[in-house]
Amino acid sequence: MNNIVLYEPEIPGNTGNIMRTCAATNTKLHLIKPLGFSLDESYIKRSGANYINDCNYTVYENWDDFKSKNDGVYYYLTRYGKKPHTSFDYSKTDKDIYLVFGKESSGLPLDILQDDLEHCLRIPMTNKVRALNLSNCAAIMIYEVLRQQNYNDLLFKEPFKGENYIETGIDTSES
Repeated sequence: MNNIVLYEPEIPGNTGNIMRTCAATNTKLHLIKPLGFSLDESYIKRSGANYINDCNYTVYENWDDFKSKNDGVYYYLTRYGKKPHTSFDYSKTDKDIYLVFGKESSGLPLDILQDDLEHCLRIPMTNKVRALNLSNCAAIMIYEVLRQQNYNDLLFKEPFKGENYIETGIDTSES
């Protein structure tokens, strides 16, 4: 199973966007406290574009609580990583994959990163910015994992207006 882990997320809009991505990709979301917002607040629901109910997520008290309940391979996204995100083989599905992201203001703590330097990675970019937006990074990463897994059971055809909508302009969803 593929998983996205948010360590102490601070911005509700990012978490809402990631919830939508998780719903779209059948990815489990793990939220590690403290959260910089309440999950009950209306603006996180707006950010999740009403997909929160379709997102499989769990909230943990702290990093140790999360680690004690989840076994698999952890990949840590950090601007200090020395390997590009595409340098890993995510195609093996015999172990759960956890993509771990730090809080928006300061990333992941060094002690977490130093425990597994082999799996610290970076999305390549110029020297003009320190990091990409958290929800963008999560989307880039989960789609790289899914690409290597041939997108598992995700749909390749549009399910709402019909697979031939672009050619015909006819909405067949109500037929």
